[in-house]
Amino acid sequence: MKQFNWCARVYYEDTDAGGVVYHARYLAFFERARTEVLRQVGISQQTLLQENIAFVVKKIEINYHFPARLDDMLIISSRIVQVRKASIIFKQTIFNQNEQVISTADVLIACVDGTKMKPCGLPKLLVLEFI
Repeated sequence: MKQFNWCARVYYEDTDAGGVVYHARYLAFFERARTEVLRQVGISQQTLLQENIAFVVKKIEINYHFPARLDDMLIISSRIVQVRKASIIFKQTIFNQNEQVISTADVLIACVDGTKMKPCGLPKLLVLEFI
């Protein structure tokens, strides 16, 4: 399946007192990159929310390989490896400007009805784009 790349700079707010990215911030980088994947294919999460469709992280497995540091330029690579009726599995990797692997994650995203918070089918446009 297609691979998408998105860049982000490490800011002071992302780091601990030693200038190393705090472990939970990687989740935010991965989340933003997945949002940009949708944006790149013309899907607005605001529009989906108006239609009571939301995406939630059902499961995430994250590995930390090398520390990212203040002012690093990160490349977050997102690849969809499986599309199911109501979920998407992403493989994501964060690289620094020296092409070192910083962190990897396998992420299961579920599509839910925003009012009931119960699983629902993926939007047809999304399925057509990613299969």
